[in-house]
Amino acid sequence: MNRKLRMGMVGGGKDAFIGAIHRIGANMDGLVELVCGALSINPEIAEESGKMLFLPTERNYKTFQEMIEKESKLAEGDRMDFLTIVTPNFAHFAPAMMALEHGFNVVIEKPIAFSLDEAKQLKAKVEETGLLLLLTHTYSGYPMVKQAKQMIKDGVIGKVRKIYVEYPQGWLSKLSEREGNAQAAWRTDPGKSGKSGCMGDIGTHAAHLAEYISGLKITRLCADLNVVVEGRMLDDDGSVLLRFDNGANGVLMASQVAAGEENALKIRLYGELGGLEWRQEEPNTLLVKWLDKPTQILRAGAGYSDRLSSYAIHNSRTPGGHPEGFLEAFGNLYRNFALTLSARMDGTQPTAEALDFPSVDDGIRGMAFIDNVVKSSQSTEKWTEYEV
Repeated sequence: MNRKLRMGMVGGGKDAFIGAIHRIGANMDGLVELVCGALSINPEIAEESGKMLFLPTERNYKTFQEMIEKESKLAEGDRMDFLTIVTPNFAHFAPAMMALEHGFNVVIEKPIAFSLDEAKQLKAKVEETGLLLLLTHTYSGYPMVKQAKQMIKDGVIGKVRKIYVEYPQGWLSKLSEREGNAQAAWRTDPGKSGKSGCMGDIGTHAAHLAEYISGLKITRLCADLNVVVEGRMLDDDGSVLLRFDNGANGVLMASQVAAGEENALKIRLYGELGGLEWRQEEPNTLLVKWLDKPTQILRAGAGYSDRLSSYAIHNSRTPGGHPEGFLEAFGNLYRNFALTLSARMDGTQPTAEALDFPSVDDGIRGMAFIDNVVKSSQSTEKWTEYEV
């Protein structure tokens, strides 16, 4: 490719948190440029947001329908190459499906859709069109998460036996949705978030991380979902016992009422020979715990090619000692997606490292996780078979 990829965006206007994060991530490597947008469901906010981002007037659209229709009629050298969707959950499916139907590749903030049925429809359309879909499960973009995945794949700690993954936050410890917090309002509204609150929002991240690093699939679970804050409509806390397809078992905990916690995602995986531990709040560090020798500390850094996997190095941006976090992880997802899309457009084969990003299949797994934990929590049976 002798040009940048052209991105359109639905949602993510002024005062929206995640839209700006996506734009930073997409722009980090100079491979992508924002060329058009329908940045809010409110036409006035959409127009004002587009002006703030210096979008051309004719490509600062009022609705996603208008944007997709008009962009599809532009010459191939001018139209957007892909559409990024950063709306609340209930507004993911329609723009994604319309974009795919009009020949545009898609990036979607997780979860992929409002329901498992919608996710399956998107998967069918992706398979029919052959287009690319990136699902931004952010934590899979961290270098040391990729290092852990490769170590398990290479059998460094032996067969995985046990997985603990926890994601405690404290920001919903009060009834913030009744106090003017817009982020809390839609995440706790069943009509906008879906059938689960906490488990749908951050429990899916924990489940994805467990499957991504281990290379295993959840086959059965036993869930207990709770509404801790009185007056809330969706779960804000929960725990899940897990069974995996190699016989391993695990525990997943997610809570948004763990007062005092910020974003304390943590995972521990134990095999026959040792264990691995990674924390999102200390993302450059991976602990390797050995059965018969002291704990080893691995650190992220672009200069550590003698001790880290090619996947970790590919996703490292700075020398050791320079923290790489949330924004860089987003940048890694977008860079891998962009490298893969550019290679396709050039008729070349992307590298295995570039192909390593969450896809529509991860979206299916995420929506299935939500359905299964809700079903299990409502059941009197101990174990619920994991249905996809």
